Amino acid sequence: MTQETITQETESTPDSMTFDSLGLSEPLLRAIRDKGYDTPSPIQQQAIPPVLNGQDVMAAAQTGTGKTAGFTLPLLHRLSKGNLARSNAVRALVLTPTRELAAQVADSVETYGKYLPLKSVVVFGGVKINPQMMAMRKGADVLVATPGRLLDLYNQNALHFRQLEVLILDEADRMLDMGFIRDIRKIIALLPKQRQTLMFSATFSDEIRTLAQGLLNDPVQVDVAPRNTTAETIKQTICPVDKGRKPALLSHLIQTNNWQQVLVFTRTKHGANKLVTFLEKENIVAAAIHGNKSQGARTRALAGFKDGTVRVLVATDIAARGIDIAQLPQVVNYELPNVPEDYVHRIGRTGRAGADGHAVSLVSADEQPLLVDIEKLIKQILPREEFAGFKPQNPVAMTTEAQINKAPKKPKKPKVKTVAVETESSESSTPKSDHQKRKVLSVNRDRTVHKERAAHPEQIRPHQPKSNKNARRSKPSDTPRTASGTPRVNPKTV
Repeated sequence: MTQETITQETESTPDSMTFDSLGLSEPLLRAIRDKGYDTPSPIQQQAIPPVLNGQDVMAAAQTGTGKTAGFTLPLLHRLSKGNLARSNAVRALVLTPTRELAAQVADSVETYGKYLPLKSVVVFGGVKINPQMMAMRKGADVLVATPGRLLDLYNQNALHFRQLEVLILDEADRMLDMGFIRDIRKIIALLPKQRQTLMFSATFSDEIRTLAQGLLNDPVQVDVAPRNTTAETIKQTICPVDKGRKPALLSHLIQTNNWQQVLVFTRTKHGANKLVTFLEKENIVAAAIHGNKSQGARTRALAGFKDGTVRVLVATDIAARGIDIAQLPQVVNYELPNVPEDYVHRIGRTGRAGADGHAVSLVSADEQPLLVDIEKLIKQILPREEFAGFKPQNPVAMTTEAQINKAPKKPKKPKVKTVAVETESSESSTPKSDHQKRKVLSVNRDRTVHKERAAHPEQIRPHQPKSNKNARRSKPSDTPRTASGTPRVNPKTV
């Protein structure tokens, strides 16, 4: 589907550029001024023009650099020039991997589109579907959705895509990951082929880029920073510690440094709940947010974390997508992620919009391979810091430059078994054992018999079933019979 790709990479953009010079409409510029912005970020400077031109875009930028506004502003500008959505129709579809990210994108659409006559709807799971079906009756110029709930609404005829113009995949790397690829393919099959497709994310692996380009038509690639890098404003620290001492070290760091707002990442939902229980016993107000929590509980936990009533928010990777908290000072990796790209997303929750941030990772010896993968991805060796009373008995080895620069191993080609095919000429020239000779003679004899039967079909005897030697022989009947052989009937028995 893709024929030519235009790549735009810049490390610096002109500071004199303003939103007025990007060609956005006056209602959008007024909403931007209400937010207090006047200079677009690098991702916005490069992504907005091709989106306004109707081109497909695949944009990668660090978390917290304004990616959401990078597609929201030009999307609203284009939609404001066309016909409004009819009943149950969708003009622009924004897919997100999590409920929190869907709510964040919906807030951005509402904020920047408040002076435009456009309708927007957000739908996700974990809540009742009936209010969402009622909202779709009026149609949606912009529909922000998670894949599962979107398919539920479509299967119940609550919406259709006959009027769709634009498809946007936010956090596209996660959307195209194995957990979402089937739903994405189902949704893509329902959409019109003539559409504009946009992909925005903080990280793009080479495999994801190859897969994503199959969905886009001649896309513009926008890379405003080196791929899979972290913001320079984030201070990153590795704290070696034994696995069983992690909860105590986390509590020590929070209380010693007087951290009042800390976002902590765990790998599992059970681990998040267990850590919250431990912190509450240490008189630290904490809450967990993950996929097993109801939408109401997740909303309350996030609201409490934003207003300061919850001191520590413990989250899993999926639930953390879309958490946007201004001036979040601390992020802690209680456990390193299995996927190194998730590390970039995790620490990107702090140091947003040029602010300073601090990311601390509690690393045990069994996580050494995961740490090496992360340092290879971001191409830097992270500094270590040990704390008195928490020195690990199983030390975490220091990563070397050779490990960072080591090229990944190429996958081995699968071995293909070759089967030798014997021909008549090879049979005559190659010496064979007695068993092979008997086998060849048997095959040749069967071929000869088959040819003879094909030439004289009238000589072929009908198939006769084999007699069963063990079958019981029938005894001659003692019943009197007539001359014709039929049984004689006794008139007395009639």
